[in-house]
Amino acid sequence: MPLPYWLKNLPNRARGMKQEFMHLAGIGTLAQLSAVHIDANGVRTDLGVVSRRMVTTAGVTWLATTFTNTAEPETLNFHDCGTGTTAEAIGQTTLVTPFGGSRVAGTQSTPGSTNIYRSVATISFSGTFAITEHGLFTASTSGTMFDRSLFSAINVVSGDSIQFTHETTFPSGG
Repeated sequence: MPLPYWLKNLPNRARGMKQEFMHLAGIGTLAQLSAVHIDANGVRTDLGVVSRRMVTTAGVTWLATTFTNTAEPETLNFHDCGTGTTAEAIGQTTLVTPFGGSRVAGTQSTPGSTNIYRSVATISFSGTFAITEHGLFTASTSGTMFDRSLFSAINVVSGDSIQFTHETTFPSGG
């Protein structure tokens, strides 16, 4: 019997434990990625939170520029994914191995609280891939990669899709 996805993905979640503990304590910004696998027949498998933590240096710099009105914050809304397995690093500016499809614009919201930014997008596939990375970008091509997430493979075939939900929480106070 295959391992449940959450157990297979545990090493990837463990990398973000420091951030998870800081979030529970109300300290620091929390970026997290959740995923739902949707097979060609429409069967949805909620994989839960698949990764936390890797906002890039370029992403933080871009966010700072939005305060000076040289960048528009609503452009942070383009999802892409790929098959790269190189460890996350704050200096990364692109996905390691994009799967080759177009980036998808998400639906933006601030759910239940004004300190959470959420973008939800569904990426469809016309081939077979083991998707292991996700990026949130500021443009449909090029642009700034705000966050890169690495996770255990989500296997897809033609007709499947993955609904990605990226959330960044900005706590007030301490």
